[in-house]
Amino acid sequence: MGTKLKVVDNSGAKLVKCIQALNATKKGAKLGDTIVASVKEAHPNGKVKKGKVVYGVVVRAAMPRGRCDGSVVKFDDNAVVLVDKQGQPIGTRVFGPVPHELRKKKHVKILTLAEHIA
Repeated sequence: MGTKLKVVDNSGAKLVKCIQALNATKKGAKLGDTIVASVKEAHPNGKVKKGKVVYGVVVRAAMPRGRCDGSVVKFDDNAVVLVDKQGQPIGTRVFGPVPHELRKKKHVKILTLAEHIA
């Protein structure tokens, strides 16, 4: 909680601050977890305005995460894709790499919008 995350879709928001991590462990949100966040910076003519409380799915995390094949996935930044209450993405494009672990968390729509799957 309190972490600032970069928004990597074209919903209009640029930066959000995490309020609550839903369905996450005590340590915090991991890849694929849903969070509740407040928009801190936004484009002037986007779908999402500054100050709005939104839901998001964590698509990149700086904390290393082990995979079942023994490799480790780690990103340079913390990033999120904004979604509605049903889990559908607000934006129509997702920028940057997205891990394939989102398929297990039932976020297949985000994977189809992504330009690169890591």
